[in-house]
Amino acid sequence: MCLAVPGKIVEVRESSGVRMATIDFGGIRREACLEYVPEAGEGDYVMVHVGFAISRVDADEAARTLELLREMDQLAEAGPEEPGGPDEVP
Repeated sequence: MCLAVPGKIVEVRESSGVRMATIDFGGIRREACLEYVPEAGEGDYVMVHVGFAISRVDADEAARTLELLREMDQLAEAGPEEPGGPDEVP
């Protein structure tokens, strides 16, 4: 099953000519590519699938989805564990 998880963009930067962002998924931060959503910026919420932001979503919808994932105990499984722990961004 494919799953896109909503997250808030907390930082945008360019890396080797590619727009990248740090995304906060309810306390868990991961990196994601923003090339598919060029209009997205800091403070926006995006749906992220396998490291790529694929669409923007409003804050209310993001909050509802994150709450459902927490209730299902799926949020921790949204991404691979990093060696430094789930809250550490490489």
